Amino acid sequence: MLLMEWIGIAVLIALDQVTKYLIASNPAGFLNKEIIPGFFYLTYVKNTGAAWSILSGQTMILSLVSAVAVLAMLWALEKTRKEGKKLLFSALVLMTAGAAGNLIDRLLLGFVRDFLNFYIFGYDFPVFNVADICLCVGVGLLILHTILEPDSKETD
Repeated sequence: MLLMEWIGIAVLIALDQVTKYLIASNPAGFLNKEIIPGFFYLTYVKNTGAAWSILSGQTMILSLVSAVAVLAMLWALEKTRKEGKKLLFSALVLMTAGAAGNLIDRLLLGFVRDFLNFYIFGYDFPVFNVADICLCVGVGLLILHTILEPDSKETD
């Protein structure tokens, strides 16, 4: 993999870890701290599960799955770079950084630090973090890639 890909992944992981550290260093100060009234709050949460706290308490399984996913995406990144599929490549960079950011938390702390809390049309959306943003945007780009660049190989 080229140096720029590693730098991009490292910058996204660093952004994730720094924001988590800043919030976790003063958890009492970030218990539902209102930023935009009725819409956006900083709320420090220790999530022992995955998205929406599914598989809560299954840190070892989630860590193993995350580690395998990161390794698979690193392999796919190298293959994709050689094929010149830029949209897919960008999706994989984001998803790798997001999965790695949350994996670091699971391995070092036994939980993932979440803190971004939105109330959308009165619905308290699950609290998330920068790594989750990377994952979601990456998956969105992956879907867009699938729509815009369907596999040219046809199976008969």
